[in-house]
Amino acid sequence: MKEATGELNATVVVVLAIGVLIAFFYYTLWPLMKDNFNKNSQCSKAICESCNTGNCDYVTCHPKNDPTTEFECVYKG
Repeated sequence: MKEATGELNATVVVVLAIGVLIAFFYYTLWPLMKDNFNKNSQCSKAICESCNTGNCDYVTCHPKNDPTTEFECVYKG
């Protein structure tokens, strides 16, 4: 009976640890990954200014269908 109780306690600990890891991924890592993906896809579809100085890290861009909205994207050369 003691062995069965010990195995049950270990199972509960493993299930709780997996639940904590899933919650951490879902509420912390997933939003960061999703925002990064959305920003990268937005930048790949945008019209960006060219870099004239030669050492640009970011350039100003705007969507093809809305020239009034501006955002910054990484300069890719």
